[in-house]
Amino acid sequence: MTRILFVTSEVHPLIKTGGLADVSASLPAALQALGEDVRLLIPGYNQVLDALKTKKVVATFSVFTGQAPVRLLSAKMPNTNVPVYVLDAPEYFCRVAGPYQYQLGGDWPDNPMRFGMLSKVAAMLGSADSPIAWQAELVHCNDWQTGLTPVYLQLMSAPRAKSVMTVHNIAFQGNFDRDWIKALEIPAAHFNMHGVEFHGNLSFLKSGLQYADRIVTVSPTYAHEIQATEMGYGMQGLLTARKADVSGILNGIDEDEWDASTDKHLEVRYDVSDLAQKTQGKLALQKRLGLEVNEHAPLLGVVSRLTYQKGLDLLLECLPTLLDSGAQLAVLGSGDAEFERRYLQLAQRYSGRVSVTIGFNEALSHQIMAGTDIFLMPSRFEPCGLNQMYGMRYGTPPVVRRTGGLADSVINASLDGGTGFVFDDAGAQALQQTIKWAIECYRDENTFRRIQLNGMRKDVGWRHSAQLYLELYNSIL
Repeated sequence: MTRILFVTSEVHPLIKTGGLADVSASLPAALQALGEDVRLLIPGYNQVLDALKTKKVVATFSVFTGQAPVRLLSAKMPNTNVPVYVLDAPEYFCRVAGPYQYQLGGDWPDNPMRFGMLSKVAAMLGSADSPIAWQAELVHCNDWQTGLTPVYLQLMSAPRAKSVMTVHNIAFQGNFDRDWIKALEIPAAHFNMHGVEFHGNLSFLKSGLQYADRIVTVSPTYAHEIQATEMGYGMQGLLTARKADVSGILNGIDEDEWDASTDKHLEVRYDVSDLAQKTQGKLALQKRLGLEVNEHAPLLGVVSRLTYQKGLDLLLECLPTLLDSGAQLAVLGSGDAEFERRYLQLAQRYSGRVSVTIGFNEALSHQIMAGTDIFLMPSRFEPCGLNQMYGMRYGTPPVVRRTGGLADSVINASLDGGTGFVFDDAGAQALQQTIKWAIECYRDENTFRRIQLNGMRKDVGWRHSAQLYLELYNSIL
């Protein structure tokens, strides 16, 4: 049994802004099911403290010189009972608004201190300086918010844990002014190109990539992509130099949370043996969203951040042709103001054919996944992606670009065992042709049913991926 600390800035259902929260909930639970002693460390946001009703103080200590002491709280994750430690530092985490940004959308100016503190506490729990009796043998870091952990581990008293750094999206790097190294108590000797420095700034992500024992991305294809200039976001040289330490493990999904036969968010439930009920869910979704109730109209779904990365400008280019030919569209998401405006305009222009909901709604995301016929993910790059797997599991074949985890998880419908529709060129014409092909298949009931069943029967859970992580941990311990 290995003592594993999984440190993350968000975890479902306590606090969520994206897929990291889902992974942070599911992977530790899968590791626990394999018999490992895995525990979470997360910041004590208001939402987290409110959600964890039963918690106790297990330590009070100082993190940085001259700061007020913080508390470490102990609790259990809802549903899974995975132990979770909460860094209770009200001055830094108990704020109204999101975990990374204030209400007007700007980043909290003291984010370096907030997540530097999280990183250092993680390192303390993985060293002889641990403020509690439990000491991790392996610290699993996630994205830039935990990137300083491997640096601090080197500065802690031995024995020290090994570290793994998972990159969920290399575009988000946590780059800050170099002056922060003093407040964060990082020795000046570490501020160089072979340390924490990146183009004159302190980079949390670069620090993790430089100092972690192993680097993991969330799909094998993405592990290769980020070693090239186009997708490396300036980190490709470092990643290429550490090529032997870089690997990709495809994320899984929570198969209990995403199960159409038991999903609490659905009015109509179904399974692989009774897909006729899925049509009833489609009619209910059309009614809820104010779309024309028509079981024969191909209903396309999007649940996404509305950004350039997600290729949703390409979708805007080809939608008029598709809508004019009888398709419908249901969109849920938020992001760039210009994308939000253009999609809302589309909904006005095609009233009864297009529904756009700005924001995030957990229940509606499940209903769109279950009630639509075809799910769209035309991403320019996608480290892993989870929605394409949700779509397959719910009998809603995805249209995806061949990149990152989309390439690793979706089998093209032209091949045996096809589970979705795959295109290569990041252009509106290629996307439009692929959606048209998907709609043609939809109108051929036998062909489409075969694709649906292939997806619903595909193993997209966490057990296999958790086993690969465990093998990775064992290889460095």
